[in-house]
Amino acid sequence: MAAPTFYIKQNDNRPNLDVSLRDDRDRSVDITGATVVFHMRNAADNTVVVSSGSVSIISASRGDVRYDWVVANTATSGNFQAEFQVTFAEGAVQTFPNDGYVKIVITDDVV
Repeated sequence: MAAPTFYIKQNDNRPNLDVSLRDDRDRSVDITGATVVFHMRNAADNTVVVSSGSVSIISASRGDVRYDWVVANTATSGNFQAEFQVTFAEGAVQTFPNDGYVKIVITDDVV
C-alpha cells in the first residue's frame, strides 16, 4: 500500500479518511472477519493523538476502511503519521501501510 497524504483543516471532522488496504504487491487485502483500529501521532514529537480509534469496514473483500474524525483529533495543526492495524479472524496482526505511514496534514485555521 503506497503511503497516501490526507489533508484536513484544523478543528474539522470531514472529510472522512477512506483508505483501501493493500499488500506489498498493491493487491487488495481481504479483511473479512477482521477488526481494524486507527492510530495517529504527531510527526514532530511522537505524541499519540489517536490510539485504537474505531474504524468502519466499508468493503471487507476489497479492504476498504473508513476513519471518522472526532474534532479533538484535528485540534492541533501540523504533520502526523497514521496507520491501520488489522487483527484477522485467526488472530494474526498486520499494520497498513507496512512501508511507512499515512501522512496526515492538518492545516491551521485562519481565525
